[in-house]
Amino acid sequence: MTTETDAMRRALELAATPGVPTGPNPRVGCVLLRPDGSVLAEGFHRGAGTPHAEVDALARAGAAARGATAVVTLEPCNHTGRTGPCAQALVDAGVARVVFGQADPNPAAAGGAQTLRAAGVDVVGGLLADRAAELNATWTFAVTHGRPFVTWKAATTLDGRIAAVDGTSRWITSPEARADVHALRAAVDAVVVGTGTVLADDPHLAVRDGGGVAVGRQPLRVVVGRRDVPPGSRVLDGVAPTVHLRTHDPREALAALTARDVQHVLLEGGPVLAAAFVRAGLVDAVRWYVAPALLGAGAAALADAGMSTISAALRLTVTGLALVGADVRIDARVLRAHEEV
Repeated sequence: MTTETDAMRRALELAATPGVPTGPNPRVGCVLLRPDGSVLAEGFHRGAGTPHAEVDALARAGAAARGATAVVTLEPCNHTGRTGPCAQALVDAGVARVVFGQADPNPAAAGGAQTLRAAGVDVVGGLLADRAAELNATWTFAVTHGRPFVTWKAATTLDGRIAAVDGTSRWITSPEARADVHALRAAVDAVVVGTGTVLADDPHLAVRDGGGVAVGRQPLRVVVGRRDVPPGSRVLDGVAPTVHLRTHDPREALAALTARDVQHVLLEGGPVLAAAFVRAGLVDAVRWYVAPALLGAGAAALADAGMSTISAALRLTVTGLALVGADVRIDARVLRAHEEV
């Protein structure tokens, strides 16, 4: 016999199956239990346009789904998009009970629990809800805030320099740290830099194979700024898609990316672009690589962001600390008044 809690743990594992895209749809897993508590079928969502987790599990169960309990990581959706509403599919299959983890924060899809209850299905929500929400943290943020989650990545010397006085910056960090950045790029929807960085460094910004990074879907490469991008720039090659947003306004840039279903942005730009996002209150997390090196002078990681006194400093909460090669990686969150880590 499998308990509903055990079934939810398994559903979370299914949702996190390697290779499943992290967006634009949430990752969802589903386990169907027979009335005696044994596992009837499993399913998970494999990306936009594919069957949702509940429908995947129901297809595997067939007629045996009647009277079953569906344990699903996210409240069954209640809208018709590329696929039909999962709540109605569960009703049509004759499922007797639905247990879900996270309530659906998307107003366009919410209401599945109500539909199920109206059809006489026993519904319980909130089982391992924190773990379910953590699985889709950036998706949940994008849905509830109406903009992508922004992670600012910086790589500096111990004294906070991103380049020497003569402008040289390759390489401040170790090969292991650079491989780690590629793994991070592979996990986001878009990588953003300013035109200044493109003109100065000619970055590629795509995910490269190697260092244990499995290259699947490449992130969207985004250049922000009004200056032209030279035709021969590496960011314009065919390895990954690229968009040039001719604006200096971070909010305009994020609005344009929201329209493209971007939910997680990796900000890799220089100190001026970083300052613009910090000043606008649009940095949500920081990934900082610190190399055990000193320069004493040169460009700093952050330009003037409007914080003229210590009391105005942007305070962060450290969420992770690791040694990557010879460098230290620090992960931190920017906490708003209403948020918790």
